[in-house]
Amino acid sequence: MPHIVIDYSANLDDQLDMHGLCLALKDAAAATGVFPAAGIRVRAHAAHHSVIADGDKKHGFIDIVIRLAAGRTEDQKTLTADTVFEAAKTFTADHMAHHPFMLSLELREIDPNHSRKTSSIRNYLPPEMH
Repeated sequence: MPHIVIDYSANLDDQLDMHGLCLALKDAAAATGVFPAAGIRVRAHAAHHSVIADGDKKHGFIDIVIRLAAGRTEDQKTLTADTVFEAAKTFTADHMAHHPFMLSLELREIDPNHSRKTSSIRNYLPPEMH
């Protein structure tokens, strides 16, 4: 795994390709070599109600949270956070240059004692993605 969760201001729906951002972040996470491709999950949620700074409705934000299973080294976590954030910065650079916009990322480690999961996804993927 990781789970990469993107929360963003709904005004960006008309300004940025959110599916494209999801793909870019998935590719960045895969490029680290820290995760099997089959375990990477990326999703984006529009915040239909948000207030940023002075409340100007032109302001936009993207907040990225990476949740990953425990057991990665500090170097792996740093590589993941830096690589995914750089991909997000690259993807949004033109937008940031021309619009009031905030971009943030946080990496969180999942407590294995309180995490449950099951999946059949790997049954449907080619072996090289496992």
